Amino acid sequence: MNYHFARRLDAAPESFLDRLFAVSRDPEIISFAGGLPMTSLIDVAGIRDAAAAVFADEGERALQYTTTDGYLPLREYIAARYRSRLGLSATADEIRITNGSQQCLDLTAKILVDPCTVVGMERPGYLGAIEAFSYYQPRIKTIPVTEEGPDMNAFRTLCREEKPAFFYGIPNFQNPSGTAYSDAVRRECAECCRETETIFYEDDAFGELAFDGRPRMPVKAFAPECGVMSGSFSKTVSPGMRIGWIYAPGPVIEKFDAVRQAADLHPNALSQAVMHRYLTTHDYEGHLRRVRGVYETNCRQMCNLLDDLLPDVSHTTPEGGMFMLATMPEGKDSMALFDACLKECVAVLPGVPFYAEGGGHDTFRLNFSTAAEEEITEGMNRLARAYRHCGGR
Repeated sequence: MNYHFARRLDAAPESFLDRLFAVSRDPEIISFAGGLPMTSLIDVAGIRDAAAAVFADEGERALQYTTTDGYLPLREYIAARYRSRLGLSATADEIRITNGSQQCLDLTAKILVDPCTVVGMERPGYLGAIEAFSYYQPRIKTIPVTEEGPDMNAFRTLCREEKPAFFYGIPNFQNPSGTAYSDAVRRECAECCRETETIFYEDDAFGELAFDGRPRMPVKAFAPECGVMSGSFSKTVSPGMRIGWIYAPGPVIEKFDAVRQAADLHPNALSQAVMHRYLTTHDYEGHLRRVRGVYETNCRQMCNLLDDLLPDVSHTTPEGGMFMLATMPEGKDSMALFDACLKECVAVLPGVPFYAEGGGHDTFRLNFSTAAEEEITEGMNRLARAYRHCGGR
């Protein structure tokens, strides 16, 4: 049998995600490669109680088909949180629940991207977004990310000359670098997007994970009509429940609904009801404070160990989120380091998949949210041994 697959499959880069998940399942390997929240911080008892209450009060409804837009009480909760926390004039009508925020990437590209359409991204940029967009055969144009955010000269040139369908960015504790846009850069991005009528797709998976707990104003706050935001409870409550959302202007939501119906009819009704019950009956703010505290401790520990054990490797110093980016001296190869690390039973993520237009061979991403403190110490020592095997000092 000869199978003839769609040509667009050839446009997507080779996925590194399968290798990551395989690594994360090996109990002998300490993994700094994935993007998992710390398992021990998931409030199993609280979610169990919320699920029991949903089954008792609305079990039949929660187990039935539901609407495409998502569970209204949960959309109202998300909109209210945008209003109270960020001062945005969000309404439930502008929010749609998705099966994780990863689904937002696929469906947004489906409604905005034709073959050869230009899509703007950060360099380095989130590999899951690169993979999701690539199936729609865009021309991905990247601009470098500095400690303050995207290089604004390059951003303006991209928007004015290339006229992208949208620019995808992560202003809060970017994946993979962990850096955050400055307030000035957020305003400048918004001003340029308004001027050029460019959509800014703002992936805010990590906004609630600022170590200081201080909300950062989104780009959408300064250009509401240009802003599409996505969010997720995967990093703060439970990734297994697969609850994400998109917050966008009405015309975008209308098209989003159309492709969503064709994709999977509607989000998981039971997970939505349980999530809403959990958020409204438990101390979500207290839970967030605990998560932030652990991640900050882990991040500082990892930074200190990098400085002590790999002195010729530079790195970002995040103020939130789950990741940092390390850069080796010129000529070093992160793929060789990846292989050497696996022999030492530790895993890092090579930087190459984060560079849509090539590059990143001397960089690797580290995740500090998954491992406990003692695992971080042991894992970083294993990483140092692997690095020395690759000729580092």
